[in-house]
Amino acid sequence: MNVFITGCSSGIGYFCAHELHKNGYNVYATCRSETDVKRLQEEGLKAYKLDLCDSQSIAEALAWVLMQTDAKIDVLFNNAAFGQPGAVEDLRRSVLQEQFETNVFGTQELTNLVLPFMRKNGFGRVVYNSSILGFVAMSYRGAYNASKYAIEGLCDTMRLELRGSGVDVILIEPGPIRSNFRKNALLKFQENIDIANSAHKEIYEKTLTRLKKEGDAPFTLGSDAVYKVLVKAITCKSPKARYSVTFPTKLFAVLKRILPTRVLDKILGSIE
Repeated sequence: MNVFITGCSSGIGYFCAHELHKNGYNVYATCRSETDVKRLQEEGLKAYKLDLCDSQSIAEALAWVLMQTDAKIDVLFNNAAFGQPGAVEDLRRSVLQEQFETNVFGTQELTNLVLPFMRKNGFGRVVYNSSILGFVAMSYRGAYNASKYAIEGLCDTMRLELRGSGVDVILIEPGPIRSNFRKNALLKFQENIDIANSAHKEIYEKTLTRLKKEGDAPFTLGSDAVYKVLVKAITCKSPKARYSVTFPTKLFAVLKRILPTRVLDKILGSIE
């Protein structure tokens, strides 16, 4: 089985690429940095540079995978993404655009280019690595919330549109997973948010402390938790539309169904 993965420099993508490779899958790992590509190649993976903000880069990476696989891509794991913290009112247009370029526009452009080959082969699994923040919103994560909500909307629509094609579209919704996500979010926060002149200055100071904090958030799991679900999603005969990973995701999936919005808002608003 040929598996094309984005965002393999670290975290979930890195772990899943290596584990799938170890277990006999033909893995085609991609990431944005040439340095990371070389590192992955040295570790035994087939790897190529892919920047989801660049249409030419997307086309070149796909051409490489198609050549390697004789145009047979069985699985596309849309994993690449980053988080941009900050209150919605403090997000400049360019900051929101950057968040969507990677998490939504580039991801979907790649998916749309892969789909014709899956249709032609009569089989395919497109797996989106979404988030608990793809169905419940939390304060000061608006850009990331919106990007994951968008992915979920696209995925739900495609699931309807691809019925009968042999192509399944699947969402994985992790909660806290051990990775470099927090470290990268801190860099984006410091780069793009005017903390000193914001109405949210006091809260931002707490956010900085949280993002700099060592150790795991409550209920954090390793990337292996996502890997186990990914394998289910790409191997079972009838995959689920959604797979929840970590206790918070499973809990809030239930709470969103049963609680009034006002009560749910109160709970979500108390989470740092």
